Amino acid sequence: MKAAIKFLFFGFSIAFASAQITKFSHIVVIVQENRTPDNLFQGLCVAPFGSASLCSATPATGQYDIQTANWIDNTSKTGVTQPGLVALANKYDLSHAHTAFTAMCDADSNGNCQMDGAAGIKCTGSCLSKPQFRYVNNSGGIVNPYLTMVTQYGWANYMFQTNQGPSFPAHQFLFGGTSAPSAADDAAGIFASENPGGTSTSAGCAAPAGTTVEVINPTGGENSKIYPCFEHQTMADVLPSAFTWRYYAPSAGSIWTAPNAIQHICQSTGPGGQCVGDAWTDNVDLTSADVLRDIASCNLRNVSWVIPTGANSDHAKVNDGGGPSWVASIVNAIGNSTSCDGGTGYWNNTAILITWDDWGGWYDHEPPTILAQPEGDYQYGFRVPLVVVSAYTPQGYINNRRHDFGSVLRFIEGNFGIPQGALNFADARAKNDLAEFFDLSQMPRTFQTIAAPKDANFFLHDKRKATDPDDQ
Repeated sequence: MKAAIKFLFFGFSIAFASAQITKFSHIVVIVQENRTPDNLFQGLCVAPFGSASLCSATPATGQYDIQTANWIDNTSKTGVTQPGLVALANKYDLSHAHTAFTAMCDADSNGNCQMDGAAGIKCTGSCLSKPQFRYVNNSGGIVNPYLTMVTQYGWANYMFQTNQGPSFPAHQFLFGGTSAPSAADDAAGIFASENPGGTSTSAGCAAPAGTTVEVINPTGGENSKIYPCFEHQTMADVLPSAFTWRYYAPSAGSIWTAPNAIQHICQSTGPGGQCVGDAWTDNVDLTSADVLRDIASCNLRNVSWVIPTGANSDHAKVNDGGGPSWVASIVNAIGNSTSCDGGTGYWNNTAILITWDDWGGWYDHEPPTILAQPEGDYQYGFRVPLVVVSAYTPQGYINNRRHDFGSVLRFIEGNFGIPQGALNFADARAKNDLAEFFDLSQMPRTFQTIAAPKDANFFLHDKRKATDPDDQ
């Protein structure tokens, strides 16, 4: 065996040949839109990616927690419904507001979700019969890139969105650990709970005057509205100064561009104005495909959040089926990187976390754990997929711990030497940090390109106007 040759990268000891890394140099958080495991990942239960024996609503070790039949429906005479098919690029949308969570949860007298009320979720657009009780039709292989990543790398059976509502609060939790307006509000269990409304559906500290977002309190009431501009620390703030970050998103003022709602990052010129702060200018990139350019030019930051355009978002009613290819293009760019970071390439020192920001109104059979007061009236929400990709993730690994968006933040903290729970938000309340997905004592696995209908060249040269991940 050849002797290892080491060099230092931001304080990490990286080695060629026989030695392994002790920490990742890069973490990429790819955020897709509005799906549940039961809705998007039924392909794990059939050939060529799996079989019925690998899926169960009460899984044994090594099985996927995917329910394939007898979805609970409290409006059915039999109490159950058999799921139907729906295209990934379907023509209707389901409510995923907090009221939709309440309907689907259908809490019992102890506050535990019975998960039988999905039929009460409102549908808009060209709605099929029982639109909530459907799973993505993969007959043409459109979801195959996702299924390949799951079966080649890591899958979380129990990943839950931290909030009980839609995208705006979800992205705040993914970036900063809370959707509370301030640290004091988080401690008191007061959270922004919905997408903004009022005079505009824009969000953040530069949103037009009159823009508001509903706030939920520990009694469960959404009785007040505030301007969607907050002030508290985020993951970007607790990163040591030696480490860099970037947030890729398709527009400045959308509900998916989480840094725009943090005043010290945005430093808005005023309502209806612009974010002009140095942290915003240096770290927020308003062309999602620039993540592919940065990987190619060896400019990948230490921590990256990647938000898709509407066409590539998986969001019902607005996507065109490009989401699986979009995610695969990023994974392939990292996996096939060989020249960056002093010649090591990105594959051997990067962890890729792929999750979905909320459940999108689709049925899922697995109830969330509800936190104790004061946070428990808004945490946790429904299950969403989590796929973990790295050179150190065992093939076909299935994890059965319960995770949430706070787990993602704890992983970032632990990797970069930040005390876990440093924000004292969801990162402190989470029970784990995703470390079990990685075995850094093993030699890095050789990357195999993920087959997908569209590649990086398509997304880099896509001339269509970039839209937000939804038309809300």
